Amino acid sequence: VQLQASAGGLVQAGGSLRLSCAASGRTFSNFGVGWFRQAPGKERDFVAGITWNGGRTYYADSVKGRFTISRDNAENVVYLQMNSLKPEDTAVYYCAADSAPWRATVPTGTDNFRSWGQGTQLTVSS
Repeated sequence: VQLQASAGGLVQAGGSLRLSCAASGRTFSNFGVGWFRQAPGKERDFVAGITWNGGRTYYADSVKGRFTISRDNAENVVYLQMNSLKPEDTAVYYCAADSAPWRATVPTGTDNFRSWGQGTQLTVSS
């Protein structure tokens, strides 16, 4: 599975943006997907995850209630809808596929993911 994230951008605080993660490969629908972000000088942190069939979603506390992850397996794409953006959301965002198929949950550690997308910059201005 190869993943490619859509372009991020510059957004004012309080604004919204939707990122997409497009996948190639027939087996994409077998894997959970996670979104991570990395701010300068910080570790790559889990943001949101969705199981292979979209049945369960997970969010970091910092984005809960503001971000929504979803997927369309027919189109091989995962979305991250980001609302009420804050300056602290500024980071490079990455999508990645779980290393194991058909998992009932989504792990949050980066070691459990493979097939990372290229990363996309989101900057939220105050």
